[in-house]
Amino acid sequence: MTSPTASHELAQVNIARLKAPLDSPQLKAFADGLEPVNAVADAADGFVWRLQDDTGDATDIRVLGDAWMMVNMSTWRDPNALTAFMYQGLHRELMARRREFFERLEEAVTALWWVPAGHRPTVAEAESRLLHLREHGPTPYAFTLRTSFPPGAADDSGRPGSAVFAP
Repeated sequence: MTSPTASHELAQVNIARLKAPLDSPQLKAFADGLEPVNAVADAADGFVWRLQDDTGDATDIRVLGDAWMMVNMSTWRDPNALTAFMYQGLHRELMARRREFFERLEEAVTALWWVPAGHRPTVAEAESRLLHLREHGPTPYAFTLRTSFPPGAADDSGRPGSAVFAP
């Protein structure tokens, strides 16, 4: 039997505004953790793809026109695979220290959406999804782990459908 998400992958974007330059002593623990966390992600069950530049991470890619705003973007088999990675091991340890490294933002910093299997989202696409979530709250076009939607609730053009997914 085919998985209901076999034709789709879950895209996620999260952004963070640096408190200091990436090469500063204040961010040393974060910078030192990037490569090991990326290696764990790359090997995680359900991991598909992550945004990276020629250096192997995305630390030089900025988002929303802000020179201090970093972006992380990846695709996963499903929400369970993403959640399993997020809340265990080294990623969890660094996430617990995020207030040391990043400013607290009042607006949503994470958005999820379904993409056709094999599609690699762009930073512009991620910005659009995140801004949509900020303006409209969770919809099939952009949602959260807490309020999610099934694949196909929004067609590939992003027009919302009506089905709600209750995990």
